[in-house]
Amino acid sequence: MYTPHTDADIAEMLSAVGVASLEELLRVPEAVALKATLDLVPALPEYQIARRFDHFARKNAGIEYSSFLGAGSYHHYIPPAIGTLAMRGEFLTAYTPYQAEVSQGYLQAIYEWQSYICLLTGMEIANASVYDGATALAEGAIMAINATGRKRLLISHAIHPNYRAVLKTYCDGLDVAIDELPMLADGRTDCSDLVARLADKSYAAVALQTPNFFGVIEELDAASLAAVTESGTVPIAVIAEAVAMGALRPPSAWGAQIVVGEAQSFGVAVAYGGPYVGFIAATQEHMRRIPGRLVGKTLDKHGKQAYTLTLQAREQHIRREKATSNICTNQAHCALIATMWLAFMGKTGLYDVAALNLQRSRELATAVSSIDGVKLTYDAPFFNEVVVDVGRPAGEVLEALRKHNILGGVDLGRFYPEHRNCILMTATELTTSAQITALADALSEVVHAYVHV
Repeated sequence: MYTPHTDADIAEMLSAVGVASLEELLRVPEAVALKATLDLVPALPEYQIARRFDHFARKNAGIEYSSFLGAGSYHHYIPPAIGTLAMRGEFLTAYTPYQAEVSQGYLQAIYEWQSYICLLTGMEIANASVYDGATALAEGAIMAINATGRKRLLISHAIHPNYRAVLKTYCDGLDVAIDELPMLADGRTDCSDLVARLADKSYAAVALQTPNFFGVIEELDAASLAAVTESGTVPIAVIAEAVAMGALRPPSAWGAQIVVGEAQSFGVAVAYGGPYVGFIAATQEHMRRIPGRLVGKTLDKHGKQAYTLTLQAREQHIRREKATSNICTNQAHCALIATMWLAFMGKTGLYDVAALNLQRSRELATAVSSIDGVKLTYDAPFFNEVVVDVGRPAGEVLEALRKHNILGGVDLGRFYPEHRNCILMTATELTTSAQITALADALSEVVHAYVHV
C-alpha cells in the first residue's frame, strides 16, 4: 500500500541529509536549469483529465481502421480481467521475481506457465520464457548444436524472416552455417531431398515453422522424420501464432524434440513493437541444455507446497566463460499475462478461439479470391493467414486501401522479392464479416482502378 509522507516526515528526512527544502535537495545546476516558465495546464479534477485525454485519443485516426495485419503479431481478444489482475502491485517489481523466500506467488505463476507450454507442445520440460520468438529459435538451435556437436543448421525458407535474421546473427558469432530448404508451389517446405542432405550427418537441427510465415500448416512427414532420426539431427518446431496450438496437434506428435515460439497471442496486447514473450520447450534429453530458468514444485521443511528455481545450468553467473547462452532473465510479466489468458480460456476456450480464427480466415480467403484479378497464391491448408496475389505491386495496393481506412495486410515483397505482388492477410476471431466485406469491396475497386488506368 502507498503511504504518502507527512510534512513532519519530509522535514525529518531533509534534516538528516542536511538541506533545508526539497527544492534545495533537487536543485538543478544553473548551467542546465530551465530559464523560461513552462506553460502547464493547472491541476484538474480526475473527470476533467479523463475528458482531456479522451479528446487527445480522438485525434488518433488509427482507431477507425480495420486491420488485416499479422506476420507474427496478432490481434486477439483479451478479457478485461487480465489487465486488472496483471497490473496489481504484487506483480510489478523492479527486481527479479525469482526469490523463493519472497515470491512464491510469482514462482507458482511461472510454474503454471511452464506446465501450460508443456501441455500445448507435448514436450516434457519448458523454461520460464525468453525474450521473444526470434531469440527462442536462436536459443533452441544452440541447444541442438550443443547436443550434436555439429556446426550446420537446416531451416525452412518459410520460417518468419525476422526469426531467420536473428538466428543468422547468433550463428555468425558461433561460426555456424545455415542452409535453407526451399518451398513447394503450395506454400509448404520442400523436404524431397532431405534424406540426401542429411546423409553425411553434418546438420545439428532441422527447423520448420507451423503455421509457417505464409499461414500454411506444416509437419515433418514419416519419411522425413525417419531421415532426421537416422542422422541424429534434432527436429525443431517453430511457432509464431500460438493460438494455432488450440487447433493443431502438438509438435511432439510429428517428432519435434525442441519447440520454440512466440506467445504474444495469449493475451499480450499488440503494442509498438513489444514486449513479446518467447518460449522454449523440449524433451527430457535436452533438459541440461535449455537456457534460462526452470521453476519446480517441492515441499518445504514443514511439508508445505513450495516453489523454487530447480535448474539454471547455463547461467553465465554459474559457468561464465563456459556458458553457451546469454539468457539470464525472462519476460516474467508477459508470461504472467499469457498464463492468466490460458487459465481464463481453458482447453475448450482455446479450441473455440482457434476455430473462430479458422472460420474467419476462410471467410477472408473466399471473399478476396472471388475478385477478378485477385487469387490465392497457395492452396495448402492454412490457419489464420493467407497469401493474396493482387496482380500488381502490393505496396501500391496497400496504400490505396489505407485511403479506405483499411490496413490490408503485409507487403510480402519486403521479405520475399519474388512475391512483390502479394499481400499477407490475416483474420482472427476479432475480425468481423462486415470488415471482410468492406475489404473485399475496397480491394475490388482498387484492383479494377489499376486495370482501367
